[in-house]
Amino acid sequence: MNRRPTTTLTVLALSLTLTGCLAGEDAAPTTGRADTLRLDYAHYNVAALVVRDQGWLEEDLDVDVEWVLSEGSNKANENLRARTIDIGSTAGTPALLARANGTPLKVVDVYSRPEWSAIVVPADSDIEAPADLAGATVAATSGTDPYFFLLQTLDGAGIDIGDIDYADLQHADGRTALENGDVDAWAGLDPHMAASELESGSRLIHRDLALNSFGTLNADEDFIASEPALVQAVVDAYERARSWITDHPDAAVDLLAEEAGIDPGIAALQLTERTHLDNDPVPGDELHGTLERILPYLVDNGLVRSEEEATAALETLFDPTFARNAADGGGEDG
Repeated sequence: MNRRPTTTLTVLALSLTLTGCLAGEDAAPTTGRADTLRLDYAHYNVAALVVRDQGWLEEDLDVDVEWVLSEGSNKANENLRARTIDIGSTAGTPALLARANGTPLKVVDVYSRPEWSAIVVPADSDIEAPADLAGATVAATSGTDPYFFLLQTLDGAGIDIGDIDYADLQHADGRTALENGDVDAWAGLDPHMAASELESGSRLIHRDLALNSFGTLNADEDFIASEPALVQAVVDAYERARSWITDHPDAAVDLLAEEAGIDPGIAALQLTERTHLDNDPVPGDELHGTLERILPYLVDNGLVRSEEEATAALETLFDPTFARNAADGGGEDG
């Protein structure tokens, strides 16, 4: 494998003619202004790890590629809002939340259908079901899929967020707090959650794939308008990575283990048992339905300014052009 975290690309550029073909209906032709493509990578997003490790973008383009580690969807959204990255990966719900609150992003690809969150308790905990969370201290990372998993779980048990002692902690800190006895439960995120299970005996007392939103690749709107060919190149690389993971599962597990500094058994639990890669990459009805169901939680918990703005954000969140193009002609293996 070729590891090129930041490098100057030396092969040929995408032409302006190609750019015109790849742009969406509302996208302006590329100006060619970008000399750097800034992307995030994350341990919850193995496709990004593969793209970064294989160096496909560095080989095919004529701009520098800078990779920024995201420790959670909230951090990816912060980086997009600050425009320190052009394209970032989050869960679907945080993408909607960010757009509803003014971050000008669009979902351009759906890279996975993960079960990356659940409610986790220590091995010796008396908590056995969501109904037992009332009055408990529960950690999660606000603005991320585990937080919205927690809200939906509490609602299903008839518990209001005010009925728990909520601790807003970044994912890794939530695991530490759980294992140190500082919180009673944690809405976890892989690979931290898988590591806590296998290394500390932590238990998942509530799992539900339907309460996890999809993994989404999100691009800054101005970047889409000015550099659609670069956006297309990234989406193509993501789809190529999904095929590569399917064809090379052991190598993908080893890569995740190395990047995240975890045991291969933990990486295998995350990637082979709780990450589904056979979803439609084109943002459409299935993702829309998931986010439409979660939208009331954003409103009821005061996370958006109004229901009208949140609804408008959902209806303008997707740009399916690039994933459709990738499905038609991209995704070759390397």
